[in-house]
Amino acid sequence: MRQYVFTILFTATIALVLSWAVWRLSLRFKLYPGIRERDVHKTPTPRLGGVAMYLAILAAFAVSAAIPYFAIIWDDPATMYAIIGATTLIVLVGIADDLWDLDWMIKIGAQFAAAGIIAWFGGLQILSLPIGGMTVVSSWLSITLTLFALVVVMNAVNFIDGLDGLVAGVCLIANGIFFVYSYLLVRDTGASSYFNLASFIAAVLIGACLGFLPLNWSPAKLFMGDSGALVLGLLMATSAIAITGQIDPAVIDQPDRLGRSQLLSAFVPILLPVVIVLLPLVDFGLAVIRRMGAGTSPFTPDRKHLHHRMLDMGHSDRGAVLIFYAWTFIVGLAMLLLYVFSVYITPGEYWPGIVFGGIGIIACLVVTFLPAARRRSAAGTRLLEPSS
Repeated sequence: MRQYVFTILFTATIALVLSWAVWRLSLRFKLYPGIRERDVHKTPTPRLGGVAMYLAILAAFAVSAAIPYFAIIWDDPATMYAIIGATTLIVLVGIADDLWDLDWMIKIGAQFAAAGIIAWFGGLQILSLPIGGMTVVSSWLSITLTLFALVVVMNAVNFIDGLDGLVAGVCLIANGIFFVYSYLLVRDTGASSYFNLASFIAAVLIGACLGFLPLNWSPAKLFMGDSGALVLGLLMATSAIAITGQIDPAVIDQPDRLGRSQLLSAFVPILLPVVIVLLPLVDFGLAVIRRMGAGTSPFTPDRKHLHHRMLDMGHSDRGAVLIFYAWTFIVGLAMLLLYVFSVYITPGEYWPGIVFGGIGIIACLVVTFLPAARRRSAAGTRLLEPSS
């Protein structure tokens, strides 16, 4: 655990210093776009924070090569170089888009290319799924699933990047929960180096978000832009795929070294990564349906994302962000508790996680819709008041 704590603190420090440097340089050379119609902020703000995050992530990867604890993830350097290469490609395309607004076809092509680098050259693929037992998928189906998973998560994370501190905070919480799960899994099974890779990537992303968030918190001095949001989505999906589908179907019915069934371990890797990015995925799905229904590209920008709708309900910018944090924390932690309680505390019992999740979701729903309910109540009261 000490090595992971060091990784988080190291990455956070580098990200904070570089974020400040990018902010100052962007202001000095006026590297920021004008205000767009869909933007919430009112003053031109630099959007190159993703560059600072990328360099901090790159520094963490470089330092990990010199740490013996992480030597196992460098046993096959092709995987690490593929991740770095794909991330670099996405950053370059993101920078170009942040400065000049690239055509969506160029962006989606680059995203599939980056996903292909990880799946083909890096060897990180969804190899099996827990469907009616562990089902091994064919090589081409494996690559196809991997490509679409990476691209969908990249865009889902990018789509919610519309309020100060929103993406950085949501990804910080999501990766924190995922890190705890992946760390427990590797500690208990020690089955594969891919588990170590997943924990390491999660730790690096925690540090990058921690270091960037102070300059991105409302009122933001610096935005991460596409170069940051797409990288976060890419690496979050990569860390999830490093666990998902890697469990050997031949041993799924065998107990682990502590005598416990590994069946739950087969399902949680599928569900947990989906749950921790549930809000971005929902927003992405609604946006695609909405835009295609209107006869436009699914990547055509608009002002109808979930965070925009929350502002229209009456939430403040900061209030909407905190509610997104709460949703991410409650839903993600509920899924994690299903694993923790059923494996460690009350073997085979899932009710503590279900109860926690149910209560938390109800509380989040109340807080989310409270301003709209108050507005309707106030409108009804005015209608009932006698006219003078």
